[in-house]
Amino acid sequence: MFNFNLDAKEYKHVHFIGIGGISMSGLAEILLNKGYKVSGTDSKDSPILHRLRNLGATIYIGHNKNNITGADLIVYTDAISANNEELQEAEKSKIQTVDRAMFLGALMKNYKHSIAVSGTHGKTTTTSMIASITNHGTLDPTILLGGQLDDIGGNVKLGSNEYILTEACEYKANILKYFPTLAIILNIDEDHLDYFKDINHILDTFIKYAKNLKEDSFLLINSDDVHSHKVIENTKAQVLTFGIHNNADYKAENIVYSKEGCPSFILNIKGKEKWPIQLNVMGEHNIYNALASIAAAHIYGCSMDDLSTYIARYGGVHRRLELKGSLKGIKVMDDYAHHPTEIRATLEALKNTSGGKIYCIFQPHTFTRTKSLLDSFSNSFKYADQVIITDIYAAREYDNGEIHSRDLVNAVNEKSNNAIYLSTFKEVEDYLSLNAKDGDIILTMGAGNVYEIGESLLSKKNDSPQEKAAV
Repeated sequence: MFNFNLDAKEYKHVHFIGIGGISMSGLAEILLNKGYKVSGTDSKDSPILHRLRNLGATIYIGHNKNNITGADLIVYTDAISANNEELQEAEKSKIQTVDRAMFLGALMKNYKHSIAVSGTHGKTTTTSMIASITNHGTLDPTILLGGQLDDIGGNVKLGSNEYILTEACEYKANILKYFPTLAIILNIDEDHLDYFKDINHILDTFIKYAKNLKEDSFLLINSDDVHSHKVIENTKAQVLTFGIHNNADYKAENIVYSKEGCPSFILNIKGKEKWPIQLNVMGEHNIYNALASIAAAHIYGCSMDDLSTYIARYGGVHRRLELKGSLKGIKVMDDYAHHPTEIRATLEALKNTSGGKIYCIFQPHTFTRTKSLLDSFSNSFKYADQVIITDIYAAREYDNGEIHSRDLVNAVNEKSNNAIYLSTFKEVEDYLSLNAKDGDIILTMGAGNVYEIGESLLSKKNDSPQEKAAV
């Protein structure tokens, strides 16, 4: 079992392979602020790496075995292959190596209370909600976030040694390396089928996670999820639930939506307290995220007066149904959704907020996900008026020719007949420039770099003297 004591400094120099990742960079920043020597490698430069350099990290662009010289601990991401030359050199030199999840699990043990947010959907939003509402309160947690939140100035916040708040991804069963004092399970759905065999394999992983929890810890779980009862049956932890439709300790009732799509509801706490809650983010899925966030902070003593006030101020995290700007009366938005359930929830939340058309530009994320969930994807776009599907973002995978974006277009058209395929971002921009009108919404969607389309369109607006004058 790997152990890491932040204060003992058994390891003096920690090297991160893939340091530019959102989670890896947060871990590196914590160590830098604790006085560790930190170095790291990534394939390309980024604002995240610039920030780490300014904090004192040594950053290398491009993997090379010489980059690990002097390191006595190597932390690597799941995206790093076994033949990575830095990883191979570490093993050859007998330098301790540990994957990101194992390192995070060991780091969490340095804090008295650890809050881990897991589930197939909503991890970043829920973690950012908890971060935002506790940032104004008394908990002062150290925060590791899988996105950029203005309220904490980025993706990491250094707080007290009392609390740590982090996302907990189930990919490669990584949640089994965490032992939080509060485990949040938002939902359990099919995903990451390049690792998991099927939904039963995924559910079994969450059950094992729940079994690992200690008797004095908490399990906070969505009672509306069809799999929740099986998880609850297999834990010794103290169980609390949240939901909308089924009985729950934290239940949303009397839900009403504003014309902007933002919900308000009455929060019923164990049938004993009722509080009016107003959200400033759209959709039913964010009601679930808010319920989990409020419950988590409430468990640790935050007052409902404060929680109802601060959740209303939460404006969202970057790349989660984010309004990027406007162009000739057209809203340009971006969302990280890359799973069928997320896509459907986002488009449904948007549908009644505009009198114009919704142009959804979707970049499929990984060949495995696109192929394995093709039928589910085909049913996810009915709330869009026009779906534009670009080439698949490979991420950690290679194209073996088994699936193409055209296959997804054909599948969507069998159900809603509203999809076209455009390969390049330039083609998409040209199409939108010709077709989108005042009152429409352009929504880029996916976990890759599809957001660049919206940013490019908006940058051209700023370059135009006529548009600049109108603004």
